[in-house]
Order: sequence, then structure tokens, then C-alpha cells
Amino acid sequence: MSNDSSITHFLLLAFADTRELQLLHLWLFLGIYLAALLGNGLIITAVACDHRLHTPMYFFLLNLALLDLGCISTTLPKAMANSLWDTRAISFSGCAAQVFFFAFFILAEFYLLTVMAYDRYVAICKPLHYGSLLGSRACVHMAAAAWGSGFLTALLHTANTFSIPLCQGNAVDQFFCEIPQILKLSCSDSDYLREVGLLSFSIFFSFVCFVFIVLSYVQIFRVVLRMPSQQGRHKAFSTCLPHLVIVSLFISTSIFSYLKPPSINSPILELVMSILYSVLPPAVNPLIYSMRNQELKDALRKLIGH
Repeated sequence: MSNDSSITHFLLLAFADTRELQLLHLWLFLGIYLAALLGNGLIITAVACDHRLHTPMYFFLLNLALLDLGCISTTLPKAMANSLWDTRAISFSGCAAQVFFFAFFILAEFYLLTVMAYDRYVAICKPLHYGSLLGSRACVHMAAAAWGSGFLTALLHTANTFSIPLCQGNAVDQFFCEIPQILKLSCSDSDYLREVGLLSFSIFFSFVCFVFIVLSYVQIFRVVLRMPSQQGRHKAFSTCLPHLVIVSLFISTSIFSYLKPPSINSPILELVMSILYSVLPPAVNPLIYSMRNQELKDALRKLIGH
């Protein structure tokens, strides 16, 4: 292919060559997808319907569940359809849509996790100022900033990525369209470096958010460990540890995938890492949050009981 004008579709990475393994991947992904839909849907419904959960922490959790649903719905349905119909093809516009929506939901989720760390910091370290610093208007503004920042950044990256001439074929070494994999098909060094520069800026900004999250939790654990009440420490840890687990999983896998040395070039490793940061968090987030959160468990029991 001489340039991107001749590309009408891309070929995604196939999970297996045999029909039996393709169907096995289909059923596995279908199970994960349905679990993510059910878990995040229950959290959204519980938070929306139970007035006791109308607090900043659960408002941000509702937004996280919405982003998780969007993220996993961007990648898995197409992968399942390809396994079902024994194909690897995705249209040019479909690939561009996947790049945009995946970047949008992933970036917005990372910004939201930063906001959630701030919420826990204020709740535990500055409880007397919690109502003034995290009123309803402030919460809406912070959530809107996370969604808006993700949208604008994703729009910029998608427009820039698909303006780059592509002449290295149309095979994408991933089970969904992702910016680093599209860049491998570039034949323009200057355009490639421009997008790499934009990615580097986004990674740097994400690193600043990560440092903010770490510093927030350092302060949180210092305060929690000084609490005289064991019940108070348990309650603080029960609201913070799930968030910390999700942040650690999300950041470690995505950073390794995007910043690993070029010498580590394994399609299997790429596939495993992408599943860990694009599929696993949306599926396990509801489980992690509900397991250690008594208020949420009570709301879910009440919801299911009705």
C-alpha cells in the first residue's frame, strides 16, 4: 500500500487460528463482557436509586462505572464479532472510532481516578473542610473536567494519528485499534514524531496525576495509621484500598505497555498487557469496590431484594 488513501480496512490480531479456539475466546470474552455490564450496571443503578449513596465518593464511583462500560464496549464487541464470523477485518472508520473512544474512556478514567484520590484525601485528612471543598457543584465540575479533558485529548490524538500517511500495510498487532499500533504503519518520520511528541506530553501529564495520587495516599495512610480507633482505621482502609488496587493495576499495566523497551517485542505480551488494562479493570472494578464497601453492599442487597 502506498499511502493511507488506499486503506479501506485494517486487519486486527487474531486470537487463534483454529475454529475451536476462536469460539473459546468468544465465550470467554462474552462472559467477561456480561460480568462487566452486570457489575457496573448494578453500581450505577444502586448509586442512582439509593439516596444514602448520594455523596461525592459514590458520585465519582458512578462516573467510573460509566467510563468502564464505555471502555469495555469499545473493544470487546468487535473482537467477539470477529471471532464469531472468523474474520480479522475492521473498517477504516471503525478503527478510527475505536482509537477515539478507547483513548477517550481510558484518559477520562485516569483523570477521574486522580479526582477520586483527592476526594479520599479531603475526606480523611481534612474532614472538617469536606463539605466546602467537595460540594455538589465542585463534584460536577471535577467530573466534567475529567470527561472533557479525556474527550479533547482523544480527539487531538485521533485526528493527528489518522492524518499520518500509512504505507506499512494494514495489519494491526492488537485485537483492537490503538494509537501505538497504528503508528507502526506510518511512513512519515516527521508526522510520526509529531504524534509521539503528543503521546509523550499525555504520558507526562498522566505521570503528574500519578504522582498526585501517590502523594495523596502517603498523606492518607499517615493519618489513618495515627487513628486511635481500630474501627475508624478499618473504615478508612475499606474505602481507600479498593481505589488503590484499581489505580495500581490500571497504571502499572498501561505504563508497561506504552513505555516498555523496543527490545521487548512480543505479540503475546502485548496481548496480555492490553487485556490487563483494557478488559480486566472494567470487569473487576465492581467486584473490588463492592467487596470492601459495606454501604454499597447494603444498597446492592436492597436493590436485588426488590
